[in-house]
Amino acid sequence: MTVRPYLPKDKDDVRYICLNSDGECDLSKRGRHFILTTYCDYFIEKESENCFVAVDENDKAIGYIICTENFDKFKKSFTGEYIQRFRKYEFLRRKHALKSFVPQENNSKDYPAHLHIDILPEYQRMGLGHKLTDTLCTHLRNKGVKGVMLTTWVGNKAARGFYEKYGFKLIKDYKNCVAYGINL
Repeated sequence: MTVRPYLPKDKDDVRYICLNSDGECDLSKRGRHFILTTYCDYFIEKESENCFVAVDENDKAIGYIICTENFDKFKKSFTGEYIQRFRKYEFLRRKHALKSFVPQENNSKDYPAHLHIDILPEYQRMGLGHKLTDTLCTHLRNKGVKGVMLTTWVGNKAARGFYEKYGFKLIKDYKNCVAYGINL
């Protein structure tokens, strides 16, 4: 298993991983649309140069790390284009999508970049998360980005343990999520 830059041919695999990294996705069509629009599509469509995939021996993506290097650029595009992908009557989904990046907005001065990382269950705990994070952090450091952050569900103890072991520091404990950051 190796890590390489994201390619357009990886889009379907990355979207599949996004939905299935915690096990088989059982969300409705609208639920899948919400997750992909909120946590995946912007990154691979607008900042693919900041995205990396872990691939198997057949060059099929089995994990990814996706990132925006500049929160302000992300916010402008997300609120201008991606939020429009929700139907007007999906008021709550729009509201939740906009609330999803409040921690990033609150901490963008120190951590202008933010990431999402997912790996299919059968490939977790094999060192791929560390390899993906190393690759992204080196990439961002070479671009002069001063810090990167992420959020995870407050009860996701495995993810929290990984981030803390890697060197991410707890920034803030929000109501339903926790924010971690690392200086580059």
